[in-house]
Amino acid sequence: MRKPTLIYTEKILQEMAKEQNSIIEVKGLAKSFDNTTAVNGISFSIQPGELFGFLGPNGAGKTTTINILTGLARPDKGNFHIAGIDCTKNVQSAQHLIGVVPDESNLYPELTGFDNLCFCGALYGLTKQERRNKARELLDTFGLSEAANRKFAGYSKGMKRKLTIAAGIIHNPKILFLDEPTTGLDVASARQVRQLIADLHQAGTTIFLTTHYIEEAERLCERIAFIVSGRIVKIDSVEHLLQPLQKKQVMQITCVKDTRFIRSKLPETFPEMSFIFSKNNIIRVEADKPIFAGAIVRFLEEQGIDVAEARRLKPSLEDVFVQITGIESDALKKEKEKQGIGGKS
Repeated sequence: MRKPTLIYTEKILQEMAKEQNSIIEVKGLAKSFDNTTAVNGISFSIQPGELFGFLGPNGAGKTTTINILTGLARPDKGNFHIAGIDCTKNVQSAQHLIGVVPDESNLYPELTGFDNLCFCGALYGLTKQERRNKARELLDTFGLSEAANRKFAGYSKGMKRKLTIAAGIIHNPKILFLDEPTTGLDVASARQVRQLIADLHQAGTTIFLTTHYIEEAERLCERIAFIVSGRIVKIDSVEHLLQPLQKKQVMQITCVKDTRFIRSKLPETFPEMSFIFSKNNIIRVEADKPIFAGAIVRFLEEQGIDVAEARRLKPSLEDVFVQITGIESDALKKEKEKQGIGGKS
């Protein structure tokens, strides 16, 4: 797949050269709906060219944050700057720098893929020839050329998502906001979309990505903010977030029979280890020293529990999130298998 080509105008290049700090600066942002606080005094910054992730469960405040930053909602408190422009009351002043891909497609079902892109290009002030050329280029880049003259309503979910991303970058924005870009997609489509995002980042686009898929955030993002109940509880690079866990030993043991009756016996027998019991008779073993699977397997078999598998795990961002927030990861990865995030892309 050919990488998208981003061509910045001379004016934008000059603006980028002048920027010494963050391209997005958010301070004390807050937003409530009726009696519900969606965003609660959050602050963060994003550097030019960075792929910044907002990771949190559904309802954490991710979409509300994007809506504020893209002008679809007004904050109750706080302020934010985009490329040095105060956009708190008037996001339109930075609209030419922004591309938006919402969680639900905003394209027209009765228009073809080509016409949808041309219409979006017109909204951003591209001339007729510019938008037609750019539409053809993007359709080719995203592997949609053969569907260019088909109505958007007839596209698959993956095709719709790719065309929506194409529409968001038709004007070569400096900054791209992506809200849950792979939610609901099949395995192949999710992988394609993640590759498109990686290519856009490689080409120099600043990307603000929201997701509730832990593996997706770990794979794509350079820095991540954990957001829970409208509050940011941690911001750091993926490398730094994982660092404290690098020495931790983790093993997953899959048993054939119910493990409930030995849940108190394992910690008593192996006090230097901690045990987490989950569904499907899976036991997660954690320790600060090497774990010898043989001793645990023998103990389980002596208790009449056959072991189907025992394998070592590498600590992941999922472990960090659970450790920091106390939220069980099932709420974040319930569609993991459907998404195919665990596989290579």
